[in-house]
Amino acid sequence: MNWNEKKIRIAVLDMNEGHFNQGMRCIREIINTWSSHIHTDITLDEFEVRIKEELPDTSYDIYISSGGPGSPLESEGSSWEKKYFNWLINMEEWNSHSELIPKHVFFICHSFQLVCRHYKIGNVCKRKSTSFGVFPMHQLENEHDEIVFNGLNEPFYAVDSRDYQVIEPDYQQLRKMGATILAIEKDRPHVPLERAIMAIRFNEYFIGTQFHPEADAIGMSMYLQRADKKEIIIATHGEAKWQNMLEHLSDPDKILWTYNCILPNFLNNAIKVLALA
Repeated sequence: MNWNEKKIRIAVLDMNEGHFNQGMRCIREIINTWSSHIHTDITLDEFEVRIKEELPDTSYDIYISSGGPGSPLESEGSSWEKKYFNWLINMEEWNSHSELIPKHVFFICHSFQLVCRHYKIGNVCKRKSTSFGVFPMHQLENEHDEIVFNGLNEPFYAVDSRDYQVIEPDYQQLRKMGATILAIEKDRPHVPLERAIMAIRFNEYFIGTQFHPEADAIGMSMYLQRADKKEIIIATHGEAKWQNMLEHLSDPDKILWTYNCILPNFLNNAIKVLALA
């Protein structure tokens, strides 16, 4: 059956541990706008992973695993994490069978860090300070043909919000997996710290980013202008930083561009594979 003759089934894995945030809203809006644009009905189900330990089965066509708060290290060995990695292994097993229609998965921020730790492809560790704002992301020179990044500028801009990082890639492990680093964080020659890995193509069907491609300008601007958040950001980073973030949000070539490219490209690529099945 052709993909446009049936409902596309999408599972969103909610990694927010009960904390309210803009990310889930943004993911829903991107998916709903995309489905309207391609004139296709979808079924969208959400799974609360870290509290309720809910994981989707293999009946979905597309999976998106969200960002979330807290440490990607302290959950090691926990019940929910074991179930999460078991789900990941099930996805790999499914995709290993050439006669089955492959499952496409996108990992965002916290999910990305967990998967990097699981695959042992880099050092997942705490940052010296929180990264929070709109920052440039640099595609690696030989990775400009990544279909999910199609249409992005160089550098492109994205919302980055994290206390942890993935650095020091294990290139031998990456080659063994067939994985590719797609993007790294901004170059700061005056800072003697290794740049973080910001995006990886784990395999033909799995891709992830350590930044937030789902972040939208309106929601982020409202978030930054909340009295409590404004006070925290100014106290932590200064008023100039807060103003600079708001200016970036109003620039159509920055996160709005990223919002309109990455996840929609991922979804379009996934249904192309369905169309060929």
